[in-house]
Amino acid sequence: MARPRVEVVHVGSACRDVVPEDPRGWRLGGGVTYASLTTARLGLRTAAIVGVDAIAATASELDMLRDAGVDLLLVRLDEGPIFHNLETPAGRVQTSVKTGVRLPIPAVPESWHAAPGWSLVPVAGELTDAWVEAVPADAHLAVAWQGFLRDLAAGEQVRRRPPRASAILRRADLVGVSHHDVPAETPISDLYRLLHPGADLLITQGAEGGLLIRLGADGPVASLRYLPTSTDRETDPTGAGDTFLAALQSSILRPAVVGRNRTRHRLDLRFAAAAGSLVVEGPGLKGVPDRSAVLVRRARERIRRAVVPTEVSQVGAVEAP
Repeated sequence: MARPRVEVVHVGSACRDVVPEDPRGWRLGGGVTYASLTTARLGLRTAAIVGVDAIAATASELDMLRDAGVDLLLVRLDEGPIFHNLETPAGRVQTSVKTGVRLPIPAVPESWHAAPGWSLVPVAGELTDAWVEAVPADAHLAVAWQGFLRDLAAGEQVRRRPPRASAILRRADLVGVSHHDVPAETPISDLYRLLHPGADLLITQGAEGGLLIRLGADGPVASLRYLPTSTDRETDPTGAGDTFLAALQSSILRPAVVGRNRTRHRLDLRFAAAAGSLVVEGPGLKGVPDRSAVLVRRARERIRRAVVPTEVSQVGAVEAP
């Protein structure tokens, strides 16, 4: 019996996060691991192109992805990114232990080129604009922007890199970024002018929820604020944004994933917020939820009516332009 066609292909390098509680001294991370496990557990036929160094290639987390049904294409790297993350009351302090190297474009299975969805989820700026040519012209492309907004030097704290134009951003249909990854005074216009008309810009704002800006030919045509979905506990905030973005893209690639009678291709912020609230409750990839858990969490939050119109002028601020 032939397997269903691949619905989404995720691309990026895995990283190793230094954690003393793991016997290995590290835990596998990176946006590509969270995104691919999320879409697979939501029921989408998922493939992933993952850059790994020699040690990351042995990670048990890769078997977790395989067990969830992810088709993995591992690309060996001479060096993979390694981070040390320290959570403080003022936010995460992240140190680059190793910066990693660029992820080359491998030969991709022909069937993957028919996937209706692709996502580029770098963790250390490892994807160059050449990757635009690898994405089918008619595929819906999601991009996790935060992986392009980091200046890395081994042994030093990670610094913000100002947003800049790129072919990847110009091609993207859905771009996600945390307000922590850009200066608070950055006007949203400085962000959305880098995207094409018709694109969606997602700005997550942690405990404040976030914003989805829909772009037209002359700028925003709609602005939606979503309220945060409450969590039962926060064990590990790593991967929340990547899980959110992957769940959001899933809602447009396969509308039925968010509800039995859903047929319209429409981004579902409540569904994505529910997924993001669940992943932080477990350590690392163990927190990535399945579809049934997301639906239960969304139902719990339904009465809050999480999506309402809003207007903003600044990342991190809610003001009229």
